[in-house]
Amino acid sequence: MNAPATVALVGNPNCGKTALFNLMTGARQKVANYAGVTVERKVGSARLADGSNVAVVDLPGAYSLNPATPDEQVMLDVLQGRRVGEDAPDLVVAVVDATNLRMNLRLVLELKALNRPLLVALNMADVAHANGLAIDVPGLARELGCPVVETVGVQSNGAAALLQKLQDWLQTHPQRAGLQHANAGSAAPRDVALLQAEVRRILALVAPQAPRVGRFQERMDAVVMHPVWGLVLLAAVLFLVFQAVFSWAALPMDLIKEAMAAVAEWVTGTMDDGPLRSLLVDGVIAGVGGVVVFLPQILILFLFILVLEDSGYLPRAAFLLDNLMGRVGLSGRAFIPLLSSFACAIPGIMATRTIANWRDRLATIMIAPLMTCSARLPVYALVIGAFIPERSVGGLSLRGLTLFGLYVAGVVSAMAVAWLLKRVWMKSGYQPLMLELPPYRVPNLRHLALGLWERARIFLERVGGTIFTLMVLLWFFSTYPHPPVGWDPSQGPAIQYSVAGMLGRALEVVFAPIGFNWQISIALVPGMAAREVAVGALGTVYSLSAASNGVAEALAPVLAQGWSVATAYALLAWFVFAPQCLSTLAVVRRETNSWRYPVVMAGYLFGLAYAASFVTYRVTLWLLG
Repeated sequence: MNAPATVALVGNPNCGKTALFNLMTGARQKVANYAGVTVERKVGSARLADGSNVAVVDLPGAYSLNPATPDEQVMLDVLQGRRVGEDAPDLVVAVVDATNLRMNLRLVLELKALNRPLLVALNMADVAHANGLAIDVPGLARELGCPVVETVGVQSNGAAALLQKLQDWLQTHPQRAGLQHANAGSAAPRDVALLQAEVRRILALVAPQAPRVGRFQERMDAVVMHPVWGLVLLAAVLFLVFQAVFSWAALPMDLIKEAMAAVAEWVTGTMDDGPLRSLLVDGVIAGVGGVVVFLPQILILFLFILVLEDSGYLPRAAFLLDNLMGRVGLSGRAFIPLLSSFACAIPGIMATRTIANWRDRLATIMIAPLMTCSARLPVYALVIGAFIPERSVGGLSLRGLTLFGLYVAGVVSAMAVAWLLKRVWMKSGYQPLMLELPPYRVPNLRHLALGLWERARIFLERVGGTIFTLMVLLWFFSTYPHPPVGWDPSQGPAIQYSVAGMLGRALEVVFAPIGFNWQISIALVPGMAAREVAVGALGTVYSLSAASNGVAEALAPVLAQGWSVATAYALLAWFVFAPQCLSTLAVVRRETNSWRYPVVMAGYLFGLAYAASFVTYRVTLWLLG
């Protein structure tokens, strides 16, 4: 059986290529990395009208076939079939922003020189029409010597014409396999001036009014990118995000808590007491269930990030902060990687490869973990919910204000570390930011839904894989060995005789000066694999430490009774700077090709976390008398 034809989507950043990919493939897509590099690889399956399938590859965005970044190098290698184990694609689809033909057509002309089967998708055709831009599509096809179709990546049927063209091409090229693989052509550098002259000639024929049609809403940009009001707006947007994380998520979180409590009660009532029931109730439900409950808050955070990205606001925020970041020695290009680190430090660190200067890139990598990733959110939400009263301050949620303050603390500390790094360790000059601004767009609901589904799937896979495994192991080490014969429960919980209990007591010597008890000390160990595991670990440890059998219906009240306020605040301070999870350190090793930098990163983060927790704990004790 022949493998399906492979179609590669190529285009400039911000051309709507990924939205078109999502529209063509839906949920039939996989995301991984190309072998040997950290460049993301997206592959999906698109179904055609005749029932056949094509494999669609979403290649990294690029402005030219003369590689200046790892993304562009990978894109060129794939097109030329130079990736080990991968043939060149059967057909290249050049995705073009119809509202910005002057910028996009240069890449199309370079792709044409590769002598590969080529098809052009004029994306955002609806925006071009709304702006009064008329494009002679047949004329453009004649000038380029390849089929051209209009697409709208944000409409449900916006890829219909493209899929029909793909089907027509397959029917006329049944022997496509190996058609051009032997000689895929080369991307010989062409004179930029000649390319631009050719672009202007084509535009004069097919879209003469293009230079006079505006792509931006100047009145909106006058506010959004204002040096004062723009910063005020950005602060207000971020503040709204963190308020919503608590207020909007309250109902679904309560429903999940009630569901987990009902499951635990049912298991307790239907199973005889023994190791298996203890594993299910005290290990799986208390541990894994304690993490799942925070999924609504994580999805709300990602919803806002996706909306800001789809609307075209994020690049403007990068320009807005360029001068401010330059004062601490960072490039404005660091904004996008650092913003990505609010979701997870791993994609944020990977995104630094767009920063050309090595020292700027390294400085951004070293501070990316200080951005408050979503894995910290379950810990923050647990401690804030247990110790911060649910009341309003000036009409605003006190819990939301506290969460906002923790995020601000991470950002401020990151800027301080960057300032120190650039002046003491890796001195380099400021490089102004050059970045293309996309037009404003209304976020697409389908794209948002796919993005949230992808994030939920990744989170649940971690819950079902890494977190589940660690919780089972933690339950085992917290249960065995059993207490000695003749043990009296009044002498303390059985867990103190287990491996985990003994380890916690040993670590308590290290962490006692910052207010951490042995239960917290145990939870920090599996938390090195993934930060959110710390919440599940606390659920397991406290469940096994409880005087009565069964899991507590809610962990927060247990912590509120067992911890001092100073300990709670110290734990929040710890997680602002918490040493990175092992997977992040592994990515730093791959990105820098050295163990030196992940070791330095882990060391300085541990030092900051310990110092911040110590100061917070002692100051809080002093203030509370």
